[in-house]
Amino acid sequence: MADIEVSMNDLSRGMQHDRDALIRAATLVIDSGYAIHGAQHAAFERELADYLEVSDAVGVASGTDALELAIKAVMPDGRDVVVTAGNAGAYTSTATVRAGYTPRYADVDPDSLCLTAATVAPVLDARVGVVVVTHLYGRMTDLSELRSLCDASGTALIEDCAQAIGAGTPGRRAGSVGHAGTLSFYPTKNLGAIGDGGAVVTTSPEIAARLRQLRQYGWGSKYNATISGGVNSRLDEMQAAFLRVRLPQVDGLNARRREIIARYAAAAANVDPDVMSVLTALDDGHTGHLAAARSTDREAVRARLRAHGVASDVHFPIPDWEQPAFAEYAPSTPLPETVRACSQVFSLPLFPELREDEIAAVCDAIRSLA
Repeated sequence: MADIEVSMNDLSRGMQHDRDALIRAATLVIDSGYAIHGAQHAAFERELADYLEVSDAVGVASGTDALELAIKAVMPDGRDVVVTAGNAGAYTSTATVRAGYTPRYADVDPDSLCLTAATVAPVLDARVGVVVVTHLYGRMTDLSELRSLCDASGTALIEDCAQAIGAGTPGRRAGSVGHAGTLSFYPTKNLGAIGDGGAVVTTSPEIAARLRQLRQYGWGSKYNATISGGVNSRLDEMQAAFLRVRLPQVDGLNARRREIIARYAAAAANVDPDVMSVLTALDDGHTGHLAAARSTDREAVRARLRAHGVASDVHFPIPDWEQPAFAEYAPSTPLPETVRACSQVFSLPLFPELREDEIAAVCDAIRSLA
């Protein structure tokens, strides 16, 4: 029996840390009499846009809704295909099908595990209207060449920043490079609500205006739907108030996440990389959303870690097109890096409130693999 058990996450610790401020925020909402699109929501949209250095942030009900509405808002007329990666949990595939379009998969770079211009170019054609790049595990991938490729082909670029809020440098934050960026505020995210929520950010006032219509039935004015594809997707006032409490903490908590990952990576320095390696998170270009590791014998390594009391999880185990819901969109050519990542990558415990003894226990368990 291990001396200490280390779980993947414990949301109660963050809630307790913020408890008094969250209660004050909830009281403000209750006293205001507004439940939807009140002062807290408007303030959060402004503060989020300022933080990410974009012109507009549009709050919605979830990260998946954010993807769906962003795809609808930027899809060029006459096109119907969304290019995405198959190793990021099928969220873009889900949003694409919900939006009424067809997902198409490109392979990922072996180092970043993200789409690049080189991997996307072979699958671009006249049907492709949108490319969605997921900044996987919190690493902001280099988008300069991909943005140029998309611009040259008349294709819109969306950044899925669900794991990457705060990644990048001032003036070049994740979410500000593409035509739109999407965010999730699911409780385990780096900026987590006490419930669900999401947002789309953009530097285009025209895209923002379309998003605001799409999130509320497609209304041009109340009870008058002037564009198709509208839904009911609103970030509620209570979650907006909670997120305002937590937004100023993001940079500091991201730094703590990177620190923990660095300690795991140091512990793995003498471990055979085929047995286990830890993906690094070295600078502000990475939020440290997940402490991702790789192994050629993943389940055996996870069992050995579990014997030391260390939990782990797999993000994400099944390529999108191997899931029955998306099997009809399977690629016609192999995507070996995507398949390899899905078979090798797993996640170690990581949240900012991990105690020192818990971090040490994870490091000891990693060292035992040498």
